[in-house]
Amino acid sequence: MDRGTRDDLLRCLAEAVGSVAVGHPTRVAVDGPPAAGKTTLADELAAVLREQGRDVIRATVDDFLVPRARRYPRGEFSAEGCYRDAHDHGALNRVLLDPLGPGGDRRFQHAVYDHAGDTVLSPPIRTAPADAVLLFDGVFLMRPELIDRWDLRVLVSTALDTIVERAVIRERQVSARAEVERRWRERYIPAQQLYVATARPTAHADIIVHNDEPLRPAWEIR
Repeated sequence: MDRGTRDDLLRCLAEAVGSVAVGHPTRVAVDGPPAAGKTTLADELAAVLREQGRDVIRATVDDFLVPRARRYPRGEFSAEGCYRDAHDHGALNRVLLDPLGPGGDRRFQHAVYDHAGDTVLSPPIRTAPADAVLLFDGVFLMRPELIDRWDLRVLVSTALDTIVERAVIRERQVSARAEVERRWRERYIPAQQLYVATARPTAHADIIVHNDEPLRPAWEIR
């Protein structure tokens, strides 16, 4: 395991992306629990890669949620529902991951859902350069429906109590602490435990980032 500064980590990740040799855009998964820091990490890595001249597509699994009316058939606090019912993986593969993959035409859409408006989206179709990088962050990205679509798999790991505290800080303007803690401890954390038990993401990750201390992270290259 290596440990260093944030810049050291980003340099290592950029080198890992650059080492991927494929004839289509490089599809990078940045997986991890909610509030683990994966979105921030993906944004920072995107900035580094753009400075190096790479064309970067940023996308997130939150833009592939199913509409709220269909998202909670097992109940709002169901962990199994969080894992099995929340995201439209078929659309994700169809409009983004497969077009950017082997044999794809590189014509893609980066989203199908607007979380703020709870509405379906159909953004303009874009064509990616063959040497583009897709940086895609989100939960459950190494599940069976998606595992073969990634060219590089990064797993962001953070202690569960740490992510609850981060969630409380992040959402304190819109939700009471008790509400946030209930949502995390009844839905999100058990959903992650179900994911780990069924999909074994650490066995599939190419790089694991230990992000309990974001300014002094540790990482493992598998």
